[in-house]
Amino acid sequence: MNETVCTRLRVEHAPAGATPLIEAARPRLSWWLPDGAVGQQAFQWSAGDWESPWIVSPESVLVPWTGPVPSAGERIAWRVRVRTDLGVSDWSAPASWERATPPDAWEAVWIEPHEPEIAEAGERPAQVLRRAFTLDGPIVKARLRFTAHGIVEFFCNGVRVGDDELTPGFTAYRKRLQVCEYDVTSLLGEGRNVLEAVLSDGWFRGRHGFTRTPDGFGTRTALLAELRVSDAVIGTGLGWESRPAWFTADLMDGQREDLRAAHARRSGGGWSPVTLAEGHGYADRARLVIPNAPPVRRIREIVPTSVTALPGGAHVVDLGENVNGWTRLINLGPDGTTITLTHGESLAADGSVTTDHLRAPDFATGGWKPAGQVDQVISAGVPGDVFEPRHTTHGFRYVQVDGHPGPLDVDDVRGIVVHTDLAEIGAFACSDDRLNRLHEIAVRSFLGNACDIPTDCPQRERSGFSGDWQIFQPSAAFTHDVAAFSTKWLRDLAADQWDDGTITNVSPDPGGGGPMRATNGSAGWGDAITLVPWQLFQAYGDRGVLAEFYPAMRAWVDRCALAAASRRHPSREADSAEPKPHEEFLFDTGFHFGEWLEPGVEPHLDFGADQGIVATAYLHLSARRLAEMEGLIDKDETYRVLADKTREAWQIEYLLPDGSLTIPTQANYVRALAFDLIPPAQREAVAGHLAALIESAGNHLGTGFLTTGLLLPTLADNGHPDLAWKLLLSTGVPSWLEMVDRGATTVWERWDGAGMSLNHYSKGAVISFLHTHVAGLRPLEPGYRRFLVQPVPGPSLSWASARHESPYGLIRVAWNHAEVTVTVPPGTSAEVRLPGGVTALGPGTHHVPVR
Repeated sequence: MNETVCTRLRVEHAPAGATPLIEAARPRLSWWLPDGAVGQQAFQWSAGDWESPWIVSPESVLVPWTGPVPSAGERIAWRVRVRTDLGVSDWSAPASWERATPPDAWEAVWIEPHEPEIAEAGERPAQVLRRAFTLDGPIVKARLRFTAHGIVEFFCNGVRVGDDELTPGFTAYRKRLQVCEYDVTSLLGEGRNVLEAVLSDGWFRGRHGFTRTPDGFGTRTALLAELRVSDAVIGTGLGWESRPAWFTADLMDGQREDLRAAHARRSGGGWSPVTLAEGHGYADRARLVIPNAPPVRRIREIVPTSVTALPGGAHVVDLGENVNGWTRLINLGPDGTTITLTHGESLAADGSVTTDHLRAPDFATGGWKPAGQVDQVISAGVPGDVFEPRHTTHGFRYVQVDGHPGPLDVDDVRGIVVHTDLAEIGAFACSDDRLNRLHEIAVRSFLGNACDIPTDCPQRERSGFSGDWQIFQPSAAFTHDVAAFSTKWLRDLAADQWDDGTITNVSPDPGGGGPMRATNGSAGWGDAITLVPWQLFQAYGDRGVLAEFYPAMRAWVDRCALAAASRRHPSREADSAEPKPHEEFLFDTGFHFGEWLEPGVEPHLDFGADQGIVATAYLHLSARRLAEMEGLIDKDETYRVLADKTREAWQIEYLLPDGSLTIPTQANYVRALAFDLIPPAQREAVAGHLAALIESAGNHLGTGFLTTGLLLPTLADNGHPDLAWKLLLSTGVPSWLEMVDRGATTVWERWDGAGMSLNHYSKGAVISFLHTHVAGLRPLEPGYRRFLVQPVPGPSLSWASARHESPYGLIRVAWNHAEVTVTVPPGTSAEVRLPGGVTALGPGTHHVPVR
């Protein structure tokens, strides 16, 4: 019997080694085959005394469990062994999952803190809610589960529960609210115990988004919690009490804390009975869900690179990199010292921190709202006191510390990096250090925007813009496991979908009125509902994600097709009272951002613009993706016909016989080629026009938000790899290396960096090209069951490499001028395409000479 075993046992998309809470009765399991195996012939599961028969199947990724169905709270420890060309393996080490208590089953009831007057947003104190109780006998097992309208930290007998932050996370609260669960057995004892929750506004009623409007999901915070100790249940309800906390907190404005009050309240009174909650959907237990994605955590601490004293007594702390999180200050000065910390991405001419570029427009006054990101602490003068705000986050590199008596040095301050705890599964490196730094800043930019949802920026809007994520998710999937993270956000996006099929540009969406409501359903943003699940399928081979979101995809595409068929742009109506036949499939009405942020074009919301060349292209792409899914999910040909008709309409309206476009921008040419809108006979001519446009711009890109990430692969795949390399290595504005050369540590919203966010990852989607073309790694089948290695070497590169942990195993690719080295995991195959020919590879490590 072979001594090698299966490894990396996983349940759904939870990390290997974790014991996730799973709501499903029969979750899907995955494993890596033993090293040296070619492929799996059959497998066998065991759990306790149960063993399955041998199941003849090559499948080892997301295989539905066929064993015993656990009851709520029961843990299943499972193992797997496989039959391969090596023989029968030994049993693997065990992995486990726990069947979650149904999220709608509660003995507890919702409560609200006693809050007779609600202060203005940003000035609202957090609330402390508590319950004292007595336990008899030894504590064998104790589980705490909770959710909240707001952000909540729990404490058992003064000890913080868990290491997750910003719980219960950000979701489409009206339809989806996550229930967190923790084992607290070690935190309880016989006799008197105290359960305490610190509850703040969070996303529920705090400021966030473009307009920074508070109370987006409701006007009152609330808590639902239940502690189960053996047969006893201590749940929220009558008997709980509350009082204002010693700090105010707002995710955007910041946190202000009086440590003198914190010390005084440890023994003080001021408690009032809580209120049993009514309204606000409290009775709707169907919206309560088990989290499926990794939580937000403190990821690492940064030692500042410098602390600089300014005239007047202020200090500026430089972390050396732009991150999302908060500051930890350990030297707070004598009693009564008031210290203010202003967080920002850049410095003014006098060396102070400036946040002017992060202010939001005030549509009511025509002015600007403050940028926020300001924390404040009043010292109690107690040695050992630490200020670390955990009910707010900031996007920052610099911290200006005002009011500190000094001296202040790097030992007194730490930058705390906070984001979703995503597993790193890939890397890239090459002989050009500037490209390595470009990759580094794009990844850092993404992680700074992965704070429970994929945001556009971590300091200004902090919103889950759908367009940003559909652009960047393929890049993120090369370096991090985003399957569960992205699926969680997709569930919010689908929950926010309007009855007419409209997909909101932002999710979770507080809704309401305001100037941004009319922009919802923008092409390229709404299409995230079709494109992101397809991207997940390609990266992870998960058909389940296609089936889950298929109804929402259809509703979106049907809505866009109806708009195309029933409405015409006013300019076309003025030209002709009767529509031309192809206009039935021309999507040219409604608001669309279009190719947002093209170089040299000032962004503005134009509700009358004809964006048909963009919107029709996206309607075609989404219809085509649905048509490709039809073969996997059902046999309806509706969307294949729609995809063909929209392509034909786009060609009639925008494509000229010589391969030029009626609206000849770089973005439109890229989109036409990348979305397969061009007949094969004209692709060379269309690519030539794109190349000519770029060359006439001095070999600088002119693409905007939607197509910049597609530009280089489109050029390389359509006969212009040298031009793709010229763009990648170009400097000056606009270019990627301009950011690198100017010391950027995250990707900028604008190419020149001026006046806008310095952490907007969408332009960082160029790093997909580094993986797919520079290193040369691309999937040929979903989940990399078959993959391609086809490097496109640059003129100055002597080597490049990439690694990627696919669902089947670790892939490695490395090349130099002499050979290409490829590691193919068991159960997969690869093709290496080089100028000298195509080489088919099976599992193992191979060295293919370059001829």
